[in-house]
Amino acid sequence: MTIVQNKIMKLTGKVQHYAWGGESFIPAWLNVPNTERKPFAEYWMGAHPSASSVLHDEGREIVLYEGIQELPVTFLGEKVYNGFGELPYLFKILDVKEMLSIQVHPSKTEAEKGYLAEDEAGVPLSAGHRNYKDKNHKPEVMVALSEFWLLHGFLVEEKLKHVLTSIPAFEGLITIFEREGYKGLYQHVMELSQQQVNAVLMPLVLAELQKKKAGTLSKEQPGWWVAKAYEHATLLGDIDRGVFSIYFFNIVRTEPGEAVFQGAGVPHAYLEGQNVELMANSDNVLRGGLTPKHVDVPELLKHTIFEGIVPNVMKGENAGGEQNYPCPVPDFGISKLALTGSESHIITTTSLEIIVVMEGALQAKGSTNSLSAVKGEAIAIMPNETYTVQPEGNVLAYRAFVPYVN
Repeated sequence: MTIVQNKIMKLTGKVQHYAWGGESFIPAWLNVPNTERKPFAEYWMGAHPSASSVLHDEGREIVLYEGIQELPVTFLGEKVYNGFGELPYLFKILDVKEMLSIQVHPSKTEAEKGYLAEDEAGVPLSAGHRNYKDKNHKPEVMVALSEFWLLHGFLVEEKLKHVLTSIPAFEGLITIFEREGYKGLYQHVMELSQQQVNAVLMPLVLAELQKKKAGTLSKEQPGWWVAKAYEHATLLGDIDRGVFSIYFFNIVRTEPGEAVFQGAGVPHAYLEGQNVELMANSDNVLRGGLTPKHVDVPELLKHTIFEGIVPNVMKGENAGGEQNYPCPVPDFGISKLALTGSESHIITTTSLEIIVVMEGALQAKGSTNSLSAVKGEAIAIMPNETYTVQPEGNVLAYRAFVPYVN
């Protein structure tokens, strides 16, 4: 039987070595060597069964996923347990060196339907072509730790029309867009044969490579990212149809402390930089290109929101000692703690919370114990605890929590 001695504990996460990750940011933050120059793409903090965090309590190690299975109300709090039955969020640090796949996440209702359909069809959970790994939706929010670039949603109509009429390779697409709208346009390019994709995009990619080499492109332009994707290729081969999305979607630049929420159906892709990411505890991703992983165009089209949007870049709202980034989902909440000198902040938990320290150091004082954490460390605070966060000098940290449960 797991017996928890303290309500505030150190938490150790898990590194994920995906190929698109950088080699230096996460190792430097964690203060660990990377002599093999492995890609350190993500650092997971949470109770995902495939990579659960570990809590450290009076010299004992508690695997968080197992602790929740054994004592769910103790680790989650009664409201979270009744509302979700699990820790509903997964907290991450990301270092994006290479572009991620074009993707869309399904709604909760559609995820449940898709999961059951694939189960009934006998598709193994571990199958590479399985779309639905669980029954959950996967909304997510990212807060930039550096200058961070991403694709987010379709361009508004006026801007997309300009793209379609100003780029010679897209000749003829404006007619489809005016006749059939966003869905008709996107479905058309996503369902082209590979031979047709190459015929349209090969000249465009070659032209963008020349422009980037000449230094005439900037990161605000889609051509810069297209050229980046292909500049180290010795032989171009087939062109990925995901390139269309780079031209059709908003290219968003965020500065440190700025956040973007990605809801169900909004097509997106991370391009470059470091961020803090918080998402629902799910692995349901429908991919549309720029990846060697399984791409399912019909399923992607079924769940995509086909409308132009103006990206909402959140600056954070002051909430008495922390900056809160409101997200329209009950699964998670995130706030920034930027404290200096003698500042302190009192928090009362209703769920298990995780605080990750990005810069400096802090002390968390609760009813059972107090704990210091420095850059590269994270702490977990149990439900139904009132604690005080105090900086040791200056500190930048982020807090993940469950904001409200019916």
